[in-house]
Amino acid sequence: MHSIKNKRKIQTEPAAIKAWTEKRYVYIELTDGRIIGFPADRFKILKNATDKELSNVELRLNGYALRWEELDEDITVPGIVAGHFQLTP
Repeated sequence: MHSIKNKRKIQTEPAAIKAWTEKRYVYIELTDGRIIGFPADRFKILKNATDKELSNVELRLNGYALRWEELDEDITVPGIVAGHFQLTP
């Protein structure tokens, strides 16, 4: 029963269905319909990325992570939703 409870919790967290960048912002559209955006400069590696590198964002782990292969950078969607960023504005 414990594993079923954990499985339900995981399924209720919103995942991303789309990710894109625009004017140095990263945006995600979530399964619950919300769109969340944040400045790329809030993460060390993304802050130093070129616009082209930044635009190469991919969804991974069934929408629970963002991946920049060229930059070797991963950011979790639940972390973004919770407002967990590396750098202050």
